[in-house]
Amino acid sequence: MKSAPVLGLDIGGSSSRARLSAGGRILAELEGPGANVAALLPAVAERRLTALLAELGAARPVACCAGAAGAEVPEARVRLEQLLQRLLPGCRVEVVHDTRLVLAAAGLDTGIALIAGTGSVAYGRDRRGRESRAGGWGWLLGDDGSAAWLAREAARAVMRRADAGEPLGPLGDAFMAAARSREGAELTGRLHSFREPRRWAALAHVVFETAADDPGSRELIEHAADGLAGLVERVRKALSMRGTVVLAGGLILNHPQLEAAVRRRLGRGTVRLEEPPVAGAVRLAESALTSR
Repeated sequence: MKSAPVLGLDIGGSSSRARLSAGGRILAELEGPGANVAALLPAVAERRLTALLAELGAARPVACCAGAAGAEVPEARVRLEQLLQRLLPGCRVEVVHDTRLVLAAAGLDTGIALIAGTGSVAYGRDRRGRESRAGGWGWLLGDDGSAAWLAREAARAVMRRADAGEPLGPLGDAFMAAARSREGAELTGRLHSFREPRRWAALAHVVFETAADDPGSRELIEHAADGLAGLVERVRKALSMRGTVVLAGGLILNHPQLEAAVRRRLGRGTVRLEEPPVAGAVRLAESALTSR
């Protein structure tokens, strides 16, 4: 069974990735739009995942592990399991929260994963197999320190300046331009039309691009770091552990200023995820085969 094809899926808020592997050899690597099963309409998530898996062609994996944003919601998890079972007949399907993929991709059985991408969440597992998760509430309720959160907080800062009749400053000018708006009322109307977190997350880059010129942007980055470090501390407290912290997610890995701020708060034992999370999904799918 070691040479049997297995499928790993990393289903995020902004993008999804599939990797078909057999005997440690990558047979196919696919990418598509995000398909958060809790944040999107079921029909939208189904359409996107159906299109992604259709690119596999005639490949028939014997096991599939899908790490999915939104899988912590029981109803959403069941919907995803049923969908994948329909799309992959005869395949052994396991759905886990996407945080599980990070430790697996890092080659670790224990430790803490901190994901800061479109959303944010921390997940930990100790030597006894106990698990704990903090955050991951979704962009409407939380996701502190994430790209969607950062864009929302930037918008609030810009609107406060506009309400006070103050200059919008570098942050405000750049945010207005990125959102293709000319004044406050137009900005709020445009942002309220965004129905997916990835559309908010796409504006987060403005904060980093204006950090050198606008103290408000620098303050937002520090607050984001506070929120992300706070997620890790909650997991540390729940598990009474101080293991390795693996940083993952496009926001933190692609913005050194945020990564440095988080590292200052977390201390030693913090590393970057060097392999894509989908590699962890493949590893978990392979483990499922050996545990049969």
